[in-house]
Amino acid sequence: MNTLSSTCLCNARILKFPSISSFPRNPATKNILPRNCFRIRASSNEVDTKTEEDIENDVQEQGTAVASKISVGATSTGPAFDKDLKKVVQKTAATFAPRASTASKNPAIPGTVLYSVFEVQGYVSMFLGGVLSFNLIFPSNEPDIWRLMGMWSIWMFTIPSLRARDCSKNEKEALNYLFLLIPLLNVIIPFFWKSFAVVWSADTVAFFGMYAWKLGWLPQSK
Repeated sequence: MNTLSSTCLCNARILKFPSISSFPRNPATKNILPRNCFRIRASSNEVDTKTEEDIENDVQEQGTAVASKISVGATSTGPAFDKDLKKVVQKTAATFAPRASTASKNPAIPGTVLYSVFEVQGYVSMFLGGVLSFNLIFPSNEPDIWRLMGMWSIWMFTIPSLRARDCSKNEKEALNYLFLLIPLLNVIIPFFWKSFAVVWSADTVAFFGMYAWKLGWLPQSK
């Protein structure tokens, strides 16, 4: 009796839920939902792809704009800095370096005897300064005035002699730079290496290096 009652209850509960097969099927609407879902997903992917591409394009355009601004700023800052530096060097050298006592035209023009005298005087004083710095003339085991003069010979005699000529603009600019650079070398180097010969050698390298830079002796890369 109990078995029959439980079986009837189970059948009654099962009968309350209609089977899936009992729903009517319409062949025309069989595959509408999956296709629509697929289309929606495809369209959303396209939108996302376009959005990502737009973002990447915007980022690239912004990066290009920033790079162009930086390059333009660097190119405009470089010549401006060089121009200001030239003005400062020229003004300082014109203030402290020896100059002509008259305002008339410099008679030491190329091809004249005076031009050659100043040029020979400048390079001879450089050579004698090297001989004194290397302790070859008036040798001494202690620092003395001769070796000190040899160390400073390029700044005291060579540069003023060459500046006294009517030289080109680039050479004058090189001499103005050297007039300010060599004292710095002569003061700084002895803190690390106490040698008159080393200081004179550094001055000579700076002299010819500045000439090579300003007069275009170095080969220019194409």
